[in-house]
Amino acid sequence: MRPYSEAVKADVRRRMGPPHRQSCTEIAQELGIHVITLYKWRKAWRLQGEVVPATQKDPEGWGPSDKFTVVLESAGMNATELSTYCRERGLFPEQVDRWRQAAQDANAQPLLTMAEQKDLEKRHQADQREIKRLQQELRRKDKALAEAAALLMASKKIQAYWGEDGDD
Repeated sequence: MRPYSEAVKADVRRRMGPPHRQSCTEIAQELGIHVITLYKWRKAWRLQGEVVPATQKDPEGWGPSDKFTVVLESAGMNATELSTYCRERGLFPEQVDRWRQAAQDANAQPLLTMAEQKDLEKRHQADQREIKRLQQELRRKDKALAEAAALLMASKKIQAYWGEDGDD
């Protein structure tokens, strides 16, 4: 792998990020950099907390980690700074506010205690066993029904062949 200058990496980073949101494939074709290299760079940037969406989707289609990164980066900004930040990234301040509220609401739900979680897991396992038992019973009954239907058809065919009446 040949070493790339920081200027090239910065250009790639700019192209991947909002508002451009070019895919790794497009950038690889344009710049002649192997696509795997671009994926590695993007992964490293995301681990560093930078907003590098994994898709070309509009911001509403971004993953939760990208949205949360935007919320963190914009947390201490006033309205003017937030507007500038959003313009640079192709976002709207209303989106960032919605994402911030969603992040706050996510922590508002009570978490389960360890005992509750273990009880929930036990009930889940019991439910899975019951489902498996019911599926086995259903298969057994389906087979029995198919066998009964086959016997009924065979008896009707025998009656039709021998011309027996059921009125004896």
